Amino acid sequence: MLTGLGKILLIIGGVIIVLGLILYFSQHIPFLGKLPGDITIKKDGGSFYFPIVTCIIISIVLTIIINIILRFIGK
Repeated sequence: MLTGLGKILLIIGGVIIVLGLILYFSQHIPFLGKLPGDITIKKDGGSFYFPIVTCIIISIVLTIIINIILRFIGK
């Protein structure tokens, strides 16, 4: 029981570290947030930005990483 909980906590900790690194170095990744398909609307009163393609790519990459981690755990 406790070994399963330990594995889950290690995975959660690893995901938090990876997300922290992505947020820390996101300014240095040139294509992040500027992909074709990201929606940008600029008007006189302000602007609206929705990075839909960037979100899809990040989702795919995280899904692949999580699947690889779960295969090594032997779920």
